[in-house]
Amino acid sequence: MSASVEIITLRDQSNAEFLENFAAPGRVGLVGGDRLLDRTLCYAQRRVDAHRRPGRWSHAFLFQGRRADGRHWVVESDLEYHRKHLRLGVQENRAEKFHDEADYSRMAVVDFGLDAAALGAVQAAALDMVAARMRYSVAELFGTLLALRHPGLRPRPNVLGKAHSAYCSAFVRLVFLRAGVDALPGIEPKHTTPEDLFRSPLATRIWLLERKEWAPVTPSERLRNRVLGLRSGLAARRTKGLGAA
Repeated sequence: MSASVEIITLRDQSNAEFLENFAAPGRVGLVGGDRLLDRTLCYAQRRVDAHRRPGRWSHAFLFQGRRADGRHWVVESDLEYHRKHLRLGVQENRAEKFHDEADYSRMAVVDFGLDAAALGAVQAAALDMVAARMRYSVAELFGTLLALRHPGLRPRPNVLGKAHSAYCSAFVRLVFLRAGVDALPGIEPKHTTPEDLFRSPLATRIWLLERKEWAPVTPSERLRNRVLGLRSGLAARRTKGLGAA
């Protein structure tokens, strides 16, 4: 993350208010939640952090702007299931899908300071991928998890890479690259995580919605807490035993 990036943290807005205030064409959206899948993806991204703290984000997408219906729309690579109909891949959706605070307890909007030409190129690249029906790649997601465990693989092509496919944050990265904007030099596009996008050196401003302080623990802190808990439990048992005697 660039030292000059401006991070504006808010705690008292709803998801709907936050998106209404800060969504704009060409900006990148990030969301995280407390469901098992979200926590698992965030924990896997701990290797992005120097102190091995889990990431905040489990999904990334691109804001498209308002349409004729007056609502914000996004372009994303996702798995969408509605009434026995599965959409798997790059697709357009209303941003209101992220309004539920129970599902999305953390949100961020990242501005990369795109000029008019770059913004137009990003929007065009995203629509090209929608038209091409680029698919969501679970295999590439596992390839990225492998690369996170072995950092030497991150600059190299995804070992499980497939043509015409990308998971969420890889899709966002590819869109920017096609527009001539490399948000993460040195990292293979199909190894891009949502946490990487949040930490991009090209980000100029970030609006962050967190209703409580984000304070994940490192593996060493978790181990220390367990040891302290065991010590406290043993001490309590010893004291109880002496009292009974």
